[in-house]
Amino acid sequence: MKKLLTGTAIALTAAALATGASAASHSISACLITKTDTNPFFVKMKEGATAKAEELGIELKSFAGKIDGDHETQVQAIETCIADGAKGILLTASDTSSIVPAVQQARDAGILVIALDTPLEPIDSADATFATDNFLAGELIGKWAAGKLGDAAADAKIGMLDLAVSQPSVGVLRDQGFLTGFGIDVMDVTKWGDETDPRIVGNDVTQGNEEGGRRAMENLLAQDPFINVVYTINEPAAAGAYEALKSIGRENDVLIVSVDGGCPGVMNVADGVIGATSQQYPLLMASLGIEAIKKWADEGVKPEPTEGKNFFDTGVSLVTDQPVDGVDSITVQEGMDRCWG
Repeated sequence: MKKLLTGTAIALTAAALATGASAASHSISACLITKTDTNPFFVKMKEGATAKAEELGIELKSFAGKIDGDHETQVQAIETCIADGAKGILLTASDTSSIVPAVQQARDAGILVIALDTPLEPIDSADATFATDNFLAGELIGKWAAGKLGDAAADAKIGMLDLAVSQPSVGVLRDQGFLTGFGIDVMDVTKWGDETDPRIVGNDVTQGNEEGGRRAMENLLAQDPFINVVYTINEPAAAGAYEALKSIGRENDVLIVSVDGGCPGVMNVADGVIGATSQQYPLLMASLGIEAIKKWADEGVKPEPTEGKNFFDTGVSLVTDQPVDGVDSITVQEGMDRCWG
């Protein structure tokens, strides 16, 4: 990976941060680095960070990858934040392991780095993580799908529409949570695609967008045209999967589940495109992250994780109008009241 800064530059940046009480009192700057700036999830995250930064008098600079998976642009953004003397960075990483050396350089320069939504690998590579419990989000839709099918779950044909071949942690957690909730034994919980259960037709990647979801669904249908359960990494991918199914007249006999809880996705639950989705809360993640940077700048105090977890849990709710016994859920109307995008 391209070297970010020379050791001398890092030392000078760290020294400037350490000695500049006057600079710190002058202004606090922070960076938000998201995977893209088009996904409604990240748009809402930016809104939350921007509003809270304005409220607290923090100068916020925002960066984003060109597409989901654009690791190099995120590395360049971290380099810029270090050079600018940012006090904190909020990061949703496209490549959760390859980004770690860049994150470490930022931390060595005295910058608080908080992972939003997507834990780094290992998770303690960041100072803190504010996120949905993504395993739980997957587990909820897995339990719901199994409960909805009842005895037919034993003979399900499942298509797994994941995020990217680099397997960022958010995608792995949701995938493995879904399978666990559905009652399928996972092998190595740190990766997807190694399961041996014959109900899994296969895995394909979507890049988290509608076009990718359609293409991945078409690929899996070519393997088995009788797929009847589809797990999707997010709601744009779910919308693409639905279009692929609709093109062969199977949109009404396949159960699609997803994660996100954006307003378009919740509307797709209402319209029967998606059976159930796990709703997360990106605005809260980002606003809490900005508050944490402010506290770090003022008091030198880092945020603490939720008790019993290694991250700060910002909550998740299953949204469906077809509740299943034993699986907590909220209605579509409640989901619309809380949705984003």
